[in-house]
Amino acid sequence: MTSHALTLIGNAETNPLKTAHIERVCQRLEIPVDPHWLAEDEACDLFMDSPLTSLEVTQQVRESLSGTAIDAACTATRGRRKKLLISDMDSTVIDQECIDELGDAFGVGPQIREITTAVIKGEINFSEALRKRMLLMKGMDQHLLESVYRDRLTIKAGARTLVQTMSHHGAYCILVSGGFSFFTSRISERLGFDDDKGNELIFEDGILTGAVEEPVLGRIAKLTILNELCDQKGLQLAEVLAVGDGANDIMMIQAAGLGVAIHASESLKEVADAFIDHGDLSALLYIQGFHKSQFVTS
Repeated sequence: MTSHALTLIGNAETNPLKTAHIERVCQRLEIPVDPHWLAEDEACDLFMDSPLTSLEVTQQVRESLSGTAIDAACTATRGRRKKLLISDMDSTVIDQECIDELGDAFGVGPQIREITTAVIKGEINFSEALRKRMLLMKGMDQHLLESVYRDRLTIKAGARTLVQTMSHHGAYCILVSGGFSFFTSRISERLGFDDDKGNELIFEDGILTGAVEEPVLGRIAKLTILNELCDQKGLQLAEVLAVGDGANDIMMIQAAGLGVAIHASESLKEVADAFIDHGDLSALLYIQGFHKSQFVTS
């Protein structure tokens, strides 16, 4: 049995995976051109034994595919399919940062976004940044949150397919966010997660007080939730898939057997086992060896 699976991922409609891409990779790695297609013109596995680590293989492949819109990830063939999915929410399974959208709706968008950008890059402490942003939104009516959810938030491509497919094949799926449970509960139900965790907003008579319940759910809490779930379900860290986009996800991405950074900050990509720059969240299914015919899209 080969020890590693190298997965190449394109987009059949906009950036098809071509034989030329595969040949270029195989030449670089000095392996036979023997693709196992997961989806025609979109994704394939190349099985190999290599003295290189998965990250070293991926780096060589990315160099050989420079200038293309093809993603690549190398994983161990043993235990490819994970039994626990733990996912961030903002800019991971939805296209927006909820707190930025709230800021825009309340008229303090630029101030909020400046802090959010620094948080994603890992330049400032998440908990303190959240408290500062909450103070800027003191006095917001709860109805405004409802309108932001209804009118401003959109689901990322592949998100529902990822959750539904992993759930169908027996994985436990949880949405864990440094954002707000007001949104995680709704997004979780919409996508089919088994559970969700987020920060609790504090209201008085339907008005935001400018605070959240302590302690703030940040990067340490995400890791704690991951570890507690593994203990509860008798799982090893190797059986976990974690996905996120920002510095607040670093600890859970590092701990998971497969930590994936999706359209992510450089600080997260540096510690991830794999990162997706071009594709959508369905890429995480290909990385686990799922054939497109096994995707659940209902």
